[in-house]
Amino acid sequence: MTIRFGILTLSDRSSRGEREDASGPALAALIRAQNWLVTKQAILSDDESAIRAILIEWADSGSFDVILTTGGTGFAPRDVTPDATRAVIQRDAPGLAEAMRAESLKKTPHAMLSRAVAGIRGSTLIVNLPGSPKGAVENLQTILSVLPHAVQLLTNSPGSEASH
Repeated sequence: MTIRFGILTLSDRSSRGEREDASGPALAALIRAQNWLVTKQAILSDDESAIRAILIEWADSGSFDVILTTGGTGFAPRDVTPDATRAVIQRDAPGLAEAMRAESLKKTPHAMLSRAVAGIRGSTLIVNLPGSPKGAVENLQTILSVLPHAVQLLTNSPGSEASH
């Protein structure tokens, strides 16, 4: 099964060209290693209304099965990714965020500071990941195995219920 991904890096410094985006390319490499597609990648500043707008545009376009965000999930005042995501999703997918936090807690107590969320808009899954390349990749690896089935269910693929 081919899954189409969008990767949105959220970083004031990367959007201004002050720091190279390492998380987006690291996630893209992991996705391509699964023989899945990275349909689009973009970098935005930590601006809640801009994040909401691009999440809506991408999710409603029909071009993506999964949108991954990286960055902006912590406690800092400019960390608004979860807030923007909550504003655009129509249904929560809390098990994904819970699984990522639980696995991350095995590595660092800082995982408790993650406000990352996951949810569904239309037939697109949106998942918030940490901003560090290591954290983003580790969190994606935690949920990787369930993504094909999630996409099957969201796209109402024949036989999707049979694999429960």
